[in-house]
This record gives sequence, C-alpha cells and structure tokens, in this order.
Amino acid sequence: MRRLLRLLIVLALVGLAAFWYVTRPDPLPAGALAGIVGDTQRGELVFWAGGCASCHAAADAKGEDQLKLGGGQKITSPFGTFLTPNISPDPQHGIGRWSLADFGNAMLRGLRPDGAHLYPAFPYTSYNKMTLQDVADLKAYLDTLPAVATPSQPHQLRFPFTIRRLVGGWNFLFESRDWAVTGDLTPQESRGRYLAEAVAHCGQCHTPRNALGALESDRWFAGAPNPNGKGTIPNITPAHLKWSQADLVAYFTTGLTPEYDSAGGHMAYVVENLSKLPESDRGAIAAYLKKVPPQP
Repeated sequence: MRRLLRLLIVLALVGLAAFWYVTRPDPLPAGALAGIVGDTQRGELVFWAGGCASCHAAADAKGEDQLKLGGGQKITSPFGTFLTPNISPDPQHGIGRWSLADFGNAMLRGLRPDGAHLYPAFPYTSYNKMTLQDVADLKAYLDTLPAVATPSQPHQLRFPFTIRRLVGGWNFLFESRDWAVTGDLTPQESRGRYLAEAVAHCGQCHTPRNALGALESDRWFAGAPNPNGKGTIPNITPAHLKWSQADLVAYFTTGLTPEYDSAGGHMAYVVENLSKLPESDRGAIAAYLKKVPPQP
C-alpha cells in the first residue's frame, strides 16, 4: 500500500509538472522587435484592416468616436461573456504604458504584460501570422489616438474558464501559425491571404468551431452559427459564394451585393473598415477568396 501511495504521488507530481510545462507562456524572443520603428500612416491601414474599432470602440460609435477605444463591448460565447478591454493610450486604464514588446506579445503570442494568457476571444490565433513591422506600425498608430479613462471590465465567465492558465493548454492543442489556404499563390493572392487570414481574421467568424471553441480549419470559411444566437454567418467559399472578383471588390467598397442588397449586422462594420483600404487590398482579398477550397 505504501508503494502504491508513493507511485501515485510520483505520478501526480509528474502530471503537474507536465501540465505546468504545456501551459506555460511562450513570449517572443527577447529583442524580437528591437530596431523596428512603427509608421503611423501604415499603422492606420493595419488598424482598419484589423477592425480594431469594431470591437474596442463603443458599439454605436461613428466618425471620430470610432477612434476612442475604451472597450466594453460584449462578446457572447458558450463559455460566458467576454468584455473587450480598453486599448486606448490611457496610461492607467488603457495600454499607454505598454512597450512595443508588450504589444507584440499580446498580438502574436496572446500574452498580457504580466505574462498571463489572454483569452482567444481576442484573435491572437489569427494575428500570430502578422509581420513584426505591421505590429509595430499598428502600435505607433494606436499611440496617436485619444486616451480614454474608462476601466476595462472583467469577463463574465463560468468556472473553470476563469483559470487563465488553462488557456496555455488550449494553445498547445489548437493554436496554429500555419496558413489555412496553401499551395501556389500569386503575389496578389498571397497578399489577400495575409489580410484575410491574419490581419482581418475573417476565419474567426466564418469558420465553424469545435466544442472547445477552436476553429475547424478543415472547414475553412464554411459558415458558422452566430455567437449571439441569431442566425448564422454564411459560407463564403466558392461552393456557396458565386460572386465574381469584381462583385466582391464592389461589396467590400460599398456594402452592396450584386442583388442590390446591403451588408447588415457586424458585416456592415467590416465593409466600412475595408472601404478605407487601398483598392488593391480589396482586390487581393477577393482574389484570395476564389482560391479557398469549396466547402458544402
């Protein structure tokens, strides 16, 4: 009985050590962003491509109010409700005191400055494919925006999802830094893939998820239930979306479909963001969508 007890203790300690190792934070290498200088003009384009205002400004914000990133929007999920944080340059309630390395670790590794895991409701699992220069450009632009003195609100999650360390295990199982669409792509299609899969994180809404909230990459862009419980987010693979590239570019520019319908819901904000990009970028996303494998 004593031997069995000792064996169980050893197994428990080994299991605990394995759990602690697997769930550990994995920050960027020291100095990864050293010497990289952000450009605010390029950062503004990254800002709109990434849809930052759509989540971090007030839900009904228009015009200049879209640049006040005090957070507070609610994101419903099977695990509870996430509340978007303040990412304005406010030094107390926002990210005004964050270094570029802090920001890079949040965007590319899903980590807070204190090393704790961010929840993947923040789409670092898409942003992790962004270039270091784009991350620096975005930080430079965010630093120019108005400071908002609104405290970030805590998430409303059920136990055990309140334990952030578990996110490290989720990352171990599901986080990928690989592209969903592979193969030979033209420079235009590659640019579109970068924008759609990384910066604009389109797959976060248009791809189904498994029971633990991870994207089912083998069903990329096949459509998914709307997290708010109202309707579905459509399949945008060539099996369902028959629009031409010109139709797609027009939709990303004006929000009007070939059937003279208009974008609604959250997609209206996406179109508003994409319309601020160069037409070449909208064309690149359209070209990429034509290369996505068809999904029923």
